[in-house]
Amino acid sequence: MSALVAAIVMLGMFVVVPLGLSLIDSPRPRALRTLQRLWPLFALPGAVSLWLPRSPTAAALAAGYALATLALALCAPARLAARLRHRPAEGTGPPVHPLAPSEIAVLTALVTPSVAGLALVAERAGHELLGFDLGILALTVPHFHFAGFAAALVAGLVCRTSDGPGTRFAALSVPLGTLLVLLGYFVDDWAELAGAVVLTAGMWAVALATWRDLRPDVSRDRVTRALLAVSAVVLVATMLLALSWALGEATGLPHPNLTWMAATHGLGNALGFALCSLLALRRLRATAPSKETAPWPV
Repeated sequence: MSALVAAIVMLGMFVVVPLGLSLIDSPRPRALRTLQRLWPLFALPGAVSLWLPRSPTAAALAAGYALATLALALCAPARLAARLRHRPAEGTGPPVHPLAPSEIAVLTALVTPSVAGLALVAERAGHELLGFDLGILALTVPHFHFAGFAAALVAGLVCRTSDGPGTRFAALSVPLGTLLVLLGYFVDDWAELAGAVVLTAGMWAVALATWRDLRPDVSRDRVTRALLAVSAVVLVATMLLALSWALGEATGLPHPNLTWMAATHGLGNALGFALCSLLALRRLRATAPSKETAPWPV
């Protein structure tokens, strides 16, 4: 695993996932609250494994992190069950249907890091899991931290903040596109291209809603406004790169190589989109005037 990819993965492990988990409000299963508090401890052995040669030791350290991601995935059915059992009390904000688009996006965010965790264990062990070469497995790890966890969560939060046809489309198409890209790994490059198209459409819908709906509402908060603007603009560019790569893989047309994609698409999504979006949403939560206008709970 290259140093750049390892650094991007560490950003996902230590910053993006715990920051994102802190933005998920009620209902929060006890396991989810515990995982949020202890996540850096689980991330530490995973991060150490990134810098070791592929070996049983590296795989064992990665397995500690993978177990945490699997525990996080199990929080999704627990959250869904809690949604089905309870409705919000009067005065606690608008009701959220258990299968509303925003909720589907949040449930997807809880599940996707487990794909990254399993890929990390296989890659650190030097095992070509399901026939995928080690290079693809190495890139699967950051992909499902950012295009999986962060993108789905942000889509859900944006949908909850500014509910409308466009944001509901985003909250559904980002999880669907992520799933189609994953399935494309097992089918062919054309299937992966189809997933990239759906995912890009959803991500661009998130960017549009961020720019058009969220950004004007924080005109007096220059920091939050700047974070939202950066996330929207960067998202358009990085997803265009993703489309060009997927199209090139399917058609044979010239396209960026994986090293270039990690340095542009990967780094841009990690810093420009995921980190800026989550920091902005955290600031929005802190300054929200009421539960009726805040993106909580999701």
